[in-house]
Amino acid sequence: MIRVLVADDEPMVRAGVRAVLATAQDIEVVAEAGDGREAVELVRRHRPAVAVLDIRMPGTNGLDAAEAIRDTVPGTGVVMLTTFGEDDYILRALGGGAAGFLVKSGAPEELIAGVRAVADGAAYLSPKVAARVVAHLAATGAGALAGRRGAARARVESLTAREREVLAHLGGGLSNGQIARRLHVVEGTVKAHVSAILARLGVDNRAAAAVVAHEAGMVPPQP
Repeated sequence: MIRVLVADDEPMVRAGVRAVLATAQDIEVVAEAGDGREAVELVRRHRPAVAVLDIRMPGTNGLDAAEAIRDTVPGTGVVMLTTFGEDDYILRALGGGAAGFLVKSGAPEELIAGVRAVADGAAYLSPKVAARVVAHLAATGAGALAGRRGAARARVESLTAREREVLAHLGGGLSNGQIARRLHVVEGTVKAHVSAILARLGVDNRAAAAVVAHEAGMVPPQP
């Protein structure tokens, strides 16, 4: 059973997230919080597999809560809930320990898929979030989108053929175990490849590596 904490300052949103997750037989919401500080306290108490956090909350926001959870309860994966116009927050969250990013207006199936992926140790970017992050990086970076894509492809070229395969699957939201089954290798081999990929790309976590995979066009676009 995947134990989940849900944090959002709007009770109706929390109720909606709980209702969606309740449709999955392998997921159980064990606690709810109305702000980031309470979320961190409840994560320490309940040790859930996944914490679903709204980015903007009064007091301690979701970004600060994600960093606190990463530092004090690293075994809990963090999924951030975003709305349009929060791209800067998403970029900060990439470096703050969050492993999943979903838009509140997304399909219920995405929420369940994201929670399962992060619980399994994978990074999960909603297709809408991935597209927004890539576009935002292009708009705020030094160069056009083509330049960003070219730079990402150049970074990916430093990887071996097998590492590029692993990165493509990582960008698609697969866990180490799922990638191992796809490539017919043991999970330890995939873990070693992921560590090498993070080092060669110069990123700190799987979510940031997934962004590079999307930028480089390694992940097929989804509807």
